[in-house]
Amino acid sequence: MKVAVIQFPGSNCDRDTVHVLRNALGLDADLVWHNEFNSGPYDAVILPGGFSFGDHLRGGIIAAHSPATEAVVEIANEGRPILGICNGFQTLIEAGLLPGALLRNTCLKFVCKWMNLQVENNNTAFTCSLKKGSKLRIPIAHNEGRFYAEEEILDRLESGERVAMRYVDDNPTGTSRGITGIVNEKGNVLGMMPHPERASDSSLGGTDGLKIFESMVEWARC
Repeated sequence: MKVAVIQFPGSNCDRDTVHVLRNALGLDADLVWHNEFNSGPYDAVILPGGFSFGDHLRGGIIAAHSPATEAVVEIANEGRPILGICNGFQTLIEAGLLPGALLRNTCLKFVCKWMNLQVENNNTAFTCSLKKGSKLRIPIAHNEGRFYAEEEILDRLESGERVAMRYVDDNPTGTSRGITGIVNEKGNVLGMMPHPERASDSSLGGTDGLKIFESMVEWARC
């Protein structure tokens, strides 16, 4: 399996993600500068966390208009797995691949802590190796990670089983209904605020995040 991790100016979780893909899973993973991205040879694409283009205007909006993201939209429509982590989630929303918005945390502070999550849908490219209702411990690190959508949209996400995961016990950012990860209708595009690449090595405090990437591999084999 060949995976592209797209690097924008200001990405800062890109190399961590490549490390996990290469060294923990043994995948063929490339770190690709956004202006040089060619979708052809890749089975999956990851948009990493960070502050693409300095988060000028708002998080993810400039990256969403990059030619690389235009190619990502085409790949998503073909059914290949696309994962947006933190700033990558913001980019997927701004590109129109996922609904809603990501607003500033209700506490008006940057929040960086380990969180407990519950898997709400295991029929996606990034949760298929997990059991529905299972718990994950993965850290968050963001200032604008409060997922928001109108009640009608939230109801559609819930009824369509497009909520991939939500916070358990605590909701430090005020995100709507505790939602911290959603998927598109096909289930091949996931946006999530927690950082699975930071929870993929026991020396960093846990390996639950590795299950997200393992699911991607399993999905590709089906």
